Amino acid sequence: MTLKIGIIGCGGIANGKHMPALQKVEGAMMVAFCDIVPERAEKAKAEFGNESAAVYTDYKELLKDASINVIHVCTPNISHAEISIAAMEAGKHVMCEKPMAKTTAEAQAMIDASKRTGQKLTIGYQNRFRPDSAYLHTVCENNGLGEIYYAKAKAIRRRAVPTWGVFLDEEAQGGGPLIDIGTHALDLTLWMMDNYKPKYAVGNAYHKLSGRKNAANAWGPWDPEKFTVEDSAIGFITMENGATIVLEASWALNTLDVGEAKTVLCGTEGGADMEKGLRINGEEYGKTYEKHIGLDAAGVDFYDGAGDDPAVAEAKQWIDSIVNDTEPVVKPEQALVVTRILEAIYKSSETGMPVFFD
Repeated sequence: MTLKIGIIGCGGIANGKHMPALQKVEGAMMVAFCDIVPERAEKAKAEFGNESAAVYTDYKELLKDASINVIHVCTPNISHAEISIAAMEAGKHVMCEKPMAKTTAEAQAMIDASKRTGQKLTIGYQNRFRPDSAYLHTVCENNGLGEIYYAKAKAIRRRAVPTWGVFLDEEAQGGGPLIDIGTHALDLTLWMMDNYKPKYAVGNAYHKLSGRKNAANAWGPWDPEKFTVEDSAIGFITMENGATIVLEASWALNTLDVGEAKTVLCGTEGGADMEKGLRINGEEYGKTYEKHIGLDAAGVDFYDGAGDDPAVAEAKQWIDSIVNDTEPVVKPEQALVVTRILEAIYKSSETGMPVFFD
């Protein structure tokens, strides 16, 4: 069975992840490319499509093609919900790039559309498919760490502010590093804990370095006038069962303690971190121990294709879930909780008060 796929948004994330990954998946064929910049769509067709592939500048026209089975939404955050819902209403399964949406209300509307139409919906949290993540999740599933009651979700860059596209535009994106890379770290942490019941969140989003001119940066100095999102954010989440999570996210922070999409877990039977490879710690026979896990691809069999690049593994399981009518690894209900927490931290920063969940 060959699934026909339409790509909506042919910018950085489509070219860096979605299209190269789908090209390596048997049974997946990209037949339509849409972007508001026609040259980008044409370029995507030339690199990832075939002669008969269609090019669009209006996603609504693309969705009229009844032969297309699947849509990948790779646009700025502001349009995730609108396009995903329209695609599901048009009878397409949807892979939407992270974060799920700008707001909780939009994310919930996406889930409602999926249930109403019967179309599958998943969100692009590819870090779950890394070998270290897959191994650690299996440890957690088998109660290897016991009850996880404290965790850290880490997404810290020292000076790596994305200066292209709309990353710095609060209206288009809904935020900066918290919603961009903090979302990956939080998704990993909640998934490992298997805990999606937050009680309240409190936090601060900082605009401390964004106004600096000619700042050191991996992609060249940013324009302070365009930097309307936070440069770093810290959140503290308490779950209904009393567990706590500290969430750290930055694009620019004066620290040497950097790392993206990492989690630290502390449980009653052991702990784990991703600071120097994957490490498991605990105590046994009255002594403490620390294990460093070997993560050669040949030793990780938790998903088909786990030895692949995480983006390819993500794409393979997504296509497989459609062909075999199974649940995708990233469930939209889980992604909704990530969005709820991120939104609460932003609100807490604005009000100076904790935000309680229903």
